Amino acid sequence: MANNVQLGPSAHVDTFARDNLPPGEQWPDFRLAGFDYPERLNIGVELTDRMVAQGFGDHTALIGNGRRRTYKELVDWTNRLARALVENFGVRPGNRILIRSANNPAMVACWLAATKAGAVVVNTMPMLRAGELAQIVDKAKIALALCDTRLMDELVACAKDNRFLEQVVGFDGTANHYAELDRMALTKPVRFEAVATGRDDVALLGFTSGTTGVPKATMHFHRDLLVVADGYARDVLGVTPDDVFVGSPPLAFTFGLGGLAIFPLRFGAAAALLEDASPANMVTIIETYRATIAFTAPTAYRAMLAAMDGGADLSSLRLAVSAGETLPAPVYEDWIAKTGKPILDGIGATEMLHIFISNRLDDRKPATTGKPVRGYEARIVDQDMKELPRGTVGRLAVRGPTGCRYLADDRQSAYVRDGWNLTGDSFVQDEYGYFHFAARSDDMIVSAGYNIAGPEVEAALLTHPDVRECAVVGVPDPERGQIVQAHVVLAPGIAADGDAARRLQDHVKATIAPYKYPRSVKFTAALPKTETGKIQRYRLKQAGPS
Repeated sequence: MANNVQLGPSAHVDTFARDNLPPGEQWPDFRLAGFDYPERLNIGVELTDRMVAQGFGDHTALIGNGRRRTYKELVDWTNRLARALVENFGVRPGNRILIRSANNPAMVACWLAATKAGAVVVNTMPMLRAGELAQIVDKAKIALALCDTRLMDELVACAKDNRFLEQVVGFDGTANHYAELDRMALTKPVRFEAVATGRDDVALLGFTSGTTGVPKATMHFHRDLLVVADGYARDVLGVTPDDVFVGSPPLAFTFGLGGLAIFPLRFGAAAALLEDASPANMVTIIETYRATIAFTAPTAYRAMLAAMDGGADLSSLRLAVSAGETLPAPVYEDWIAKTGKPILDGIGATEMLHIFISNRLDDRKPATTGKPVRGYEARIVDQDMKELPRGTVGRLAVRGPTGCRYLADDRQSAYVRDGWNLTGDSFVQDEYGYFHFAARSDDMIVSAGYNIAGPEVEAALLTHPDVRECAVVGVPDPERGQIVQAHVVLAPGIAADGDAARRLQDHVKATIAPYKYPRSVKFTAALPKTETGKIQRYRLKQAGPS
């Protein structure tokens, strides 16, 4: 395919994923030295059966809903589920399977089982509505979805008139095993011959919002999922079998799947999973299970520090990982002052799978993103891809053992140029080689770690009869980094008051994922526009938060 990538053998009978990889000339330059894996590799086996073979069978693998599950139990559980998928639902290698669930052990088990069966998995967040799910199903041509029975409504609504989605099968996200998939799995033997997928077979499609609101599907190989563990988790976090991970990112995000599933399971450690990962619940889990590594955003760390003032015991933590938005220096300094433990800022991207620039336990500074993780190189470039001198703000370009491959998407050529991945972030590199975040290069709104596309929020607002025109921007917020702010021109006769603002906020929450709603609503008689009628969003940003 690309200049330095020859794809190895594939086990996929359904060749959709490989058929829809970007053209070779649009691939990034992959740097794979030091990440050597056999041609046949199944990440589901590596994280379960292989760990039992290495002697971790009786170690706790997953904690959730009040139960601990060992690696041996996880092997048996995933093998039974995989058998049900193949024998009862006809899953063939290369088929895409969508999983809809909050963070719980059953979701991890379904992901691992589908992967063992050779499927390409698409993990999705519980907050997504039918319309958002339909975009994912259509893009990846998904025929089978596995869904926590508590979250069926939106997926069933999506399936009702979708030409691809044929079956929605329920699983029990609690500890009970009462749903259809669980009942089938319980009748199966605990042995399953996992599909001998290739290391270059697509294992995961990670969906990410584009600035237009049309989702992009990032394609990750079985090999990639091990690379992020063997690079970042091993080298930067120094994970050991004694670690217990806890965090708030959804498993549907590659940041969450890495930090709360791949990393712990790769090293015989444990993951404590929370369906509602509020800071208060995270504190409880840390205290109960003596968690050692936390993954969350700066806003949550600030709340956890406040909880310490109320007597919360975070002494079991050995390190904290902050990502999703840049870590403000005051939070960094307060955390170290109060806990005495390191907090590591870093940057990752769904396209890159996980964190590729990070601070280190023995090399960290406030207000700094850090230096490239082993295997990666990064530089600051101008619009013509020429490297800029140190101290100059420019576009962040990165390459290494993982990189962007969009599923059948014209935006591939914008993300990858001259073999480098352009993440859409503006950075500066200082004289000592440290990278510092400056801003997003595009109009993506990043609020409390969530990527939110302004046009998608605008589209939701415009379906409300009270709205004549609107524009959505991100404005700075001390708690969340940015918040969504809507500037609205109301229809004639509608009062511009708090009731109107609440109606529109509730409408957005009901139309798209609730986290995308505008926390600030400003009413205006007219929106600023160019002579050609294009809304001047930069002028709205200058207005600031209300």
